Amino acid sequence: MANKTVKDAVAVHGSDPQHIIDAIVRQRIRDSIYWKEECFALTAERVVDKAMALKYVGGVYGGNVKPTPFLCLVLKLLQIQPEKEIIMEFIRQEEFKYVRALGAFYFRLVATAKEIFGELEPLYKDYRKILFQDRMGKFEVIHVDEFIDRVLREERYCDVILPRLQKRLVLEETNELEPRVSALDDEIRPREDDETSEDEKDKKRSRPSQSDRRRETDRSPGRERERRQRRRSSSSSSSSSSDSDDDRDRRRRRSRTNSPPRRQDRERVGHRRQSPSDSRNRDHRGNDRQSDRRGRDSSERSYRR
Repeated sequence: MANKTVKDAVAVHGSDPQHIIDAIVRQRIRDSIYWKEECFALTAERVVDKAMALKYVGGVYGGNVKPTPFLCLVLKLLQIQPEKEIIMEFIRQEEFKYVRALGAFYFRLVATAKEIFGELEPLYKDYRKILFQDRMGKFEVIHVDEFIDRVLREERYCDVILPRLQKRLVLEETNELEPRVSALDDEIRPREDDETSEDEKDKKRSRPSQSDRRRETDRSPGRERERRQRRRSSSSSSSSSSDSDDDRDRRRRRSRTNSPPRRQDRERVGHRRQSPSDSRNRDHRGNDRQSDRRGRDSSERSYRR
């Protein structure tokens, strides 16, 4: 009798509210010491005190599949099915973070999709840290907004198969919900504006000017080919002109060697011959000859006498 749902409870998703949790997990919860000692004969008012004493959230852990106090209280709320105003107070109060997590998880199990999105999405602004215990018994630090996000997105969480949730886009198309406005939009929009302005500046900088376009057209493959052909033609013409100049020089040299000396060349040669040193040498030679002749004449005279 202590584990049965209250008589005036409303069916959730067409069945007993306690049947949302699997039968094996439900039996493990009822066999646990915490359920027998702390959850016996609890009312909606006394559940608040137990929720305020929570120190972590989680499902079952260990090889013996032991339930956490958080999961035991979830099953107790499904059993007694408190009024909606009490659960709303669990969610909207800001002092006790584990009470808020308990109310949000229970509300996710029993409420409709429209009510769930309307009440749990504002909790994305709660960035407080909470402890989460995994199946191995290890603790992990998460935030309240992460907990809410997993509750809304995942199919199984805290070892409980979550009821199927209608997509938010469908509710927006049917005008049951307004488009969600994120708290980060005010911070993201100015950054996006700055990025768009920077992108526009980069585009303007990357746009080629007329001089760059002319350079690009000048550097086109067709223009380069024409330039190469011009260079080759100019190099060939320059080589031919240089060859013709060499031939002309050779002809001039040959004509100079074969032609008789000019008058100027003769004068230059005569001038060279009549240099002062040559004239002096000639004078000395003439004096020597005259002295030799005189000596001969005097010798001949003396011989005749």
